[in-house]
Amino acid sequence: MESVRRHSLLLIVLGSLVISLAMGLRHGFGLFMEPMSSDLGWGREVFAFALALQNLLWGLSQPFAGALADRFGAARVVVVGAVLYTIGLLFMGLSESALGMSLSAGLLIGLGLSGCTFSVILGAVGRAVAPEKRSMAMGIVSAEGSFGQFAMLPGTLSLLGWLGWSAALLAMGALAALMVPLGAMIKDRPSARQISDLSLRDALDEAAGHRGFWLLCLGFFVCGFQVVFIAVHLPGYLFDQGLAVQVGSTTLALVGLFNIFGTYAAGWLGGIYSKPRILSWIYLTRGAVITAFILLPLSPASAYLFGIAIGLLWLSTVPLTNGIVASVFGVRHLSMLGGIVFLFHQLGSFAGVWLGGMLYDLHGDYDVVWKLAIMLSVVAALLHWFIKEAPVRRTTPQEAQA
Repeated sequence: MESVRRHSLLLIVLGSLVISLAMGLRHGFGLFMEPMSSDLGWGREVFAFALALQNLLWGLSQPFAGALADRFGAARVVVVGAVLYTIGLLFMGLSESALGMSLSAGLLIGLGLSGCTFSVILGAVGRAVAPEKRSMAMGIVSAEGSFGQFAMLPGTLSLLGWLGWSAALLAMGALAALMVPLGAMIKDRPSARQISDLSLRDALDEAAGHRGFWLLCLGFFVCGFQVVFIAVHLPGYLFDQGLAVQVGSTTLALVGLFNIFGTYAAGWLGGIYSKPRILSWIYLTRGAVITAFILLPLSPASAYLFGIAIGLLWLSTVPLTNGIVASVFGVRHLSMLGGIVFLFHQLGSFAGVWLGGMLYDLHGDYDVVWKLAIMLSVVAALLHWFIKEAPVRRTTPQEAQA
């Protein structure tokens, strides 16, 4: 029992460090939009499209990365993902064309992120801990990942000011390489060793026929739309309103800091109360926070308050969403099924970040996208209200023979 506990704790620590690096580095990409677009003569849509492509490819490859982690363990998947992430950052720092930007920031980093972020890591954690502690453990890992967003953003801004955007990206690539040895040390228990004999095909058929699974997918689309639009375009929005660039970076840092508390609290609450109902209230509150932000007079203080409020709601959806998948379908194919749900998150991310850039270039502001984000909050709240958390009932071999 003690060895199992130590193994679980080590996996949580290593998984937290990997996610902290992966998400912390990615969280600062929005700071590069203005200097790269200005130096290279791009409109904002070029940069926005590359990050939209990143999110789309991240989502499309996530179910496959999850299935490989379920079958062979997370370590190999994390290592490959970290290598692709590192190479993508290095090439991004050397890019001078829209195509190079799309291949590096879009293709390579998008594929890399699928191997070293939530679906793979949380799947490993979900298999390692007892069911009654699963939501809390996922909340802890997600919260520690949020710490990377807070801690690394000021460093990213300092690198950008000290070295310029190109050398700063090369330095970030060196940091990303740290995920390779960390991932190699992850020793989870591949799901092939689980007692359940549910095949991959049966798991996919089971999820496809479950209404709550699709409601969860559609709800996570909204999460992706909102958080990635804000993460990429908020610094530019604040800069356009006459606020210093440091206000944007500080606001995103506050998002990362308070995300730690919000995600941990969501994981804890998910072990006590209905996860779908908590998610409904999170989305409604997000909509209210965004509405207040765009209607009230803008100042550094209001931007910081927005960062605090939205940070509490930022990734609090992640442990709850993955916890619902585990509760309903079990843990054998958790990384793969969680990856499918996450695909919808990334489809929303693609829409949010790309529409933000496209509509800005067309209209010169972000008004339409802010209104879409508010409307989608209400839609997501309604979708989650009708999700049931009860485990699916499977026919045992004895029942099948009867």
